[in-house]
Amino acid sequence: MTTIQTQIPDQLLQQAQTMVQQGWVANMDELIAESVRRYLESHIDSMNEQLIREDVDWGLHGQE
Repeated sequence: MTTIQTQIPDQLLQQAQTMVQQGWVANMDELIAESVRRYLESHIDSMNEQLIREDVDWGLHGQE
């Protein structure tokens, strides 16, 4: 497990703390890990498509 340090807007932190206090998640670590996981999952298709397009473009036009 890796520890990270970051800055987030105060309002976002307050919303996250409220979710923890209301029992939606066990703790802030769980909330952040789940949030990052969902973000990555929701963007993986777009990232893969972009990489494929770049590969096809390179294959058609070569390196410049």
